[in-house]
Amino acid sequence: MITTEQHEKLRGWFAGRLPDDLFENLSELTVDREEITVIGRIPEPRLAEGASDAERKAAVGSRVQEFRERTRDARVAVAREAEHRFGKKVSWGVECGAELALFTHVAAPVMTRLRQPQRQVLDTLIAAGVARSRSEALAWCVRLVERHADDWLTELRDSLEHVQRVRAQGPDSPAHEPEDTPNDNSSDD
Repeated sequence: MITTEQHEKLRGWFAGRLPDDLFENLSELTVDREEITVIGRIPEPRLAEGASDAERKAAVGSRVQEFRERTRDARVAVAREAEHRFGKKVSWGVECGAELALFTHVAAPVMTRLRQPQRQVLDTLIAAGVARSRSEALAWCVRLVERHADDWLTELRDSLEHVQRVRAQGPDSPAHEPEDTPNDNSSDD
């Protein structure tokens, strides 16, 4: 987890480094241990008034695909620089109209130990056809919690940020390093 200031600096770096014509705006930048995800807004396709939902969905899908192909070289160049500078993979996505499309993103393995009741939950999801594997079932559970506990998770993240600020002010922080004092080598001879 990074502090608000670190996030703002990272967002500023991307805002300054991205080509001006890449996105209408940089709408979201998220960071975790492994990955930086950059999401920008692109213009919606122009459609005739009264276009059907199917036509709109197809047009947005085509616009996203066109953007992805056209901007690949520019995005790869920025990603390489950012990966070298920040030590994390860079993933990309776009917002077009009400749609969000992620192009590339890291699927990081996460190891966990679950007791039988928790494994049974995952196995029930598999048996019901919600997931094909325990891994997929666990990812489904995480998305469900994310969707329904957003306020609680936001409050928890804010609390963690506060803890990091307090730790940074602790006795082991650089701000509390003892100043160099000259040795008193005088003698009372």
